[in-house]
Amino acid sequence: MSELTEEIAAAAARLIVDEGMDWGPAKQRAARDLGAPRAALPGNDEVEDAVREHIAIFHADTQPAELRALRELAAAWMTRLAEFRPHLTGAVWRGTATRLSNVHLQLYCDDGKAAEIALLDRGVDFDTAETKGPKGRMVDMLVLDAPCPALQERVTVCLTILDFDDLRGALKPDARGLTERGDLAALQTLLDEDDA
Repeated sequence: MSELTEEIAAAAARLIVDEGMDWGPAKQRAARDLGAPRAALPGNDEVEDAVREHIAIFHADTQPAELRALRELAAAWMTRLAEFRPHLTGAVWRGTATRLSNVHLQLYCDDGKAAEIALLDRGVDFDTAETKGPKGRMVDMLVLDAPCPALQERVTVCLTILDFDDLRGALKPDARGLTERGDLAALQTLLDEDDA
């Protein structure tokens, strides 16, 4: 990794951790702020390393408790939405979340509208949006505002609606041997490891 790419990754990590920005926009803004060409943008692995380093230096005293609170909130929502085979993904799954992070759950449904109906039946308010899903296609995302008692604030929970067939291959590990998502049992294992 070049020195400029490393600098962009570090600047992006600050934006992600300290301002709660999403990774893509954080990389773009960091490059723009540094006057760097698009070709110098770091990959997600480099940014994740920089995020972990930034957390270790500046947030080591608060981040573990914040991460645990977000994982517990994710587990509660995964239990509530068990019929849709929820999987946790993003910073909360990977262990780089802070109180500014959103909780990202992927729901695998035979009928995409079923999750919306289930939320409406339970009196849960949500907004709808679109996001890029597997294979680059646009998919529905339900965005809700949930109380997180452990953080004493509200947290954004994003529910990405995927086809049941998208679940195949969803747990393949990446080049580092880490998975991009995990089900409730896998999340519970992470919570248990934190307790040990």
